[in-house]
Amino acid sequence: MSSKIIRNGPLDRFTDWYDDEGNVINASDGGILYAEGVYYWYGLELRALPADFGGKGGQTTTTGVVMYSSPDLVNWHREGIVLSCSMDPESPLYAPMRFERPKIVYNEATGKYVLWCHYVGYPGDHGDTPGTAEAGVAVSDRITGPYRFLGTTRPIDDRGLVRDCTVYKDADGSAYYIYDRQEAPDNRCQHIVKLSADYLSMTAEYRRLDEVFWREAAAVVFHDGWYFMITSDLTSWKANQARYYRAENLFGPWEVMGDPCVDDVNHDTFFSQSTYIFRVEGKTLPDGSPLWIHMAERHNTKNFLHCSYIWLPVRFTDDHRLFLAYEEEWELP
Repeated sequence: MSSKIIRNGPLDRFTDWYDDEGNVINASDGGILYAEGVYYWYGLELRALPADFGGKGGQTTTTGVVMYSSPDLVNWHREGIVLSCSMDPESPLYAPMRFERPKIVYNEATGKYVLWCHYVGYPGDHGDTPGTAEAGVAVSDRITGPYRFLGTTRPIDDRGLVRDCTVYKDADGSAYYIYDRQEAPDNRCQHIVKLSADYLSMTAEYRRLDEVFWREAAAVVFHDGWYFMITSDLTSWKANQARYYRAENLFGPWEVMGDPCVDDVNHDTFFSQSTYIFRVEGKTLPDGSPLWIHMAERHNTKNFLHCSYIWLPVRFTDDHRLFLAYEEEWELP
């Protein structure tokens, strides 16, 4: 059997992915970064059942952000924990806690790797008090870390709670923190904030994306003059119907485009939730367009160690639309 096959598994069940030592890959809601011919996959490491943690939430960690490396996106080697929790009760990284939806970008000007996340301090329960709904940032000289935690912030102002987030790096080198900002129980909307030149802080340049209201889990890609954003509804761990948007400018206006998933009979994003979109370097689809992969995750709330990772090629149409079609297995070019 080909070593270049992505195996998502059957549509209706959880399927484990394994590293080169036979251990289950455990990198929740992270992303992929390509550097010097190697792909690096990172995410939150979840080693125990939720009942073993002090927090009430499911996705808490006692270890931190983990990273794997691969030359081909199929064979993965565990590099280890790159941003570690702490056992010191005085530390902002005291476990259990959350580095939810970590995203890493490389800054060419500074030579630094910068990690942003949705930070939830001990015991890892979402809230509205300081330390329970923040943006957290860490930095490293090396992609494999260790990353040094610099602290937390609430973008724009302290009234807006930080929920799910991502980071998007544009072609001109500018980077943006995109997040689900909650200002009241019934007022949650995607916001985009431009990061500083070194990516280590927020600037005052931002936009509320009114069209992307009551959505989370954003994943962004740029193709043929258009930005596309795939999002999830707000149903906690329960899978729901995806919706995507497009715009010719990151700050909008954004146009509602509907569900990107074709033949998704249960209207639940193929029993998963959007995580990230990344480019496969030097590879194209049969029509010649660049190969982008949409990462999604099936959250196994009974045991987060055994979540499923769903990787599907993003396909674009001539009239500037995109779609995802489910494949249990598919071969990389």
